[in-house]
Amino acid sequence: MRIAALDLGSNSFHLLVADVHLDGTFTAVAREKEMLRLGDDVARHGRIPGPTADRAVAAVRRLRQLADALGAREVIARATSAIRTAANGSELVDRIEAETGVEVEVINGIEEARLVFAAVRASVVLEPAPALCVDIGGGSVEVMIGDAAGLRWATSLPLGVGRLTAECVHDDPPSTADRKRLDERVRAGLEPLVDEVLGRSPRLAVGTSGTLNDLVRMAVALRSGESTMPASTNALRATRADFDALHERIMAAKTSERRRMPGLEEQRRAELLPAGSTLLVTALELFELDGLTASDWALREGIVLDAVHSHDPSDWTDDPRALRRASVASLARRCNSDGAHTAHVAHLALRLFDQTLELHGLAEHDREMLEFAALLHDVGQHVSRKGHHRHAAYLVENGELRGFEPSEIAFLAALVRHHRRGDPKSSEARFGTLPPDDRPRLRKLAALLRVADGLDRGRRGGVEDLEAFVGKDLVVIRLTTHDDAELELWGARRRRELFEKVFERELELVVGGSRVAADV
Repeated sequence: MRIAALDLGSNSFHLLVADVHLDGTFTAVAREKEMLRLGDDVARHGRIPGPTADRAVAAVRRLRQLADALGAREVIARATSAIRTAANGSELVDRIEAETGVEVEVINGIEEARLVFAAVRASVVLEPAPALCVDIGGGSVEVMIGDAAGLRWATSLPLGVGRLTAECVHDDPPSTADRKRLDERVRAGLEPLVDEVLGRSPRLAVGTSGTLNDLVRMAVALRSGESTMPASTNALRATRADFDALHERIMAAKTSERRRMPGLEEQRRAELLPAGSTLLVTALELFELDGLTASDWALREGIVLDAVHSHDPSDWTDDPRALRRASVASLARRCNSDGAHTAHVAHLALRLFDQTLELHGLAEHDREMLEFAALLHDVGQHVSRKGHHRHAAYLVENGELRGFEPSEIAFLAALVRHHRRGDPKSSEARFGTLPPDDRPRLRKLAALLRVADGLDRGRRGGVEDLEAFVGKDLVVIRLTTHDDAELELWGARRRRELFEKVFERELELVVGGSRVAADV
């Protein structure tokens, strides 16, 4: 079923059109936004002026038309702080419903927090838990604490960046008086929460919304000196020191200068950065947190998830990392991957990993990445069988995998890219951009994955199990098969070159027998 979620926020109106699947996941079909800055007008006038209301109705009409054109069967609209607090907010809602046919539900801050947190825990691994989550909108800020099992506590504060900017920032760049007003206003709002927050001992901070995502990107760009950001900034992290350095730069810059800062995705948000940065650095200080991780899912994704669960309610797992596996499975399904084959390759790859631990010396995290690469190594055939390893890497990079840091997605894409043949070299773009410490890890994992893939050359599960014997100059893999394994032996022998090069040992494959231990 295809549905559309419409988030009528204080800064922007956001549309998400998504295909909802039977397993409770969804795939984004289209995203669109209109930046209206309703919160600014409400902060200044207490109401939404006529011209602004006209633009809001027109924006909803356009977004509804897009949803209809894409075949959405249901449009679910939620309005937040600006419309909620405006003296004429109900009049605007009536106009939207009458002129566009979109029914709008105005939600309070706690309901907004619930929906946002549902999106965050479906997007970022909340580990170590519990996690403090902050959503900075134009009119309000939602502060939440929870874990993979659910939301534990939440509150909403009238500290949105549009509101703060309108009420506290009068000069460009912000004057000393502006900075003082911002600081006093933010501290007055956050300090009453300190005992509650610290008493719940959050161990991770996650931020969502356009402002926070921009601040994370800008902080990372400032630290690294690079203007190019990953395809997705989901799970991108910056430290408190990074934000402190960025904050001083933002507060000293004019709006025109902030628009040119690397990492800023939405230039029209440059005017709001002093308020957003002040709120962020103050929150990290008061709540004694050492950094912030970005979530690029927010209210609109929470609306979709809520709709999914209302049609097919299901319990959330307490395992914070389960969303990684679910996300990998979703991408494989969307690409019509051969599930039986990839699951069997993953089984053989993990058996090989465990049996050769003394040889490769890799960690549990590497084992997980090997499994995910095995499950995704063939998704590129959805595009074309020819060059499917390159197509697979592209799909991994752009498949909106949830729960993965950008560096992990880059590593996984490179591993999938090199699952077939050749020795990964720095001249290859994906391998060459990996940190130097990651390259030996990738070569080892690629070597194991290639052998495992070869052992299911016939795509029939002919090799049931394996046992590896590691010697000084030779590794012997003894296979347990349910019938003739000639094709599988041939496939694995074709794929053993990288294994022998990386581990500096010959690789021999045999079927059954008990003599191999003495031969090693």
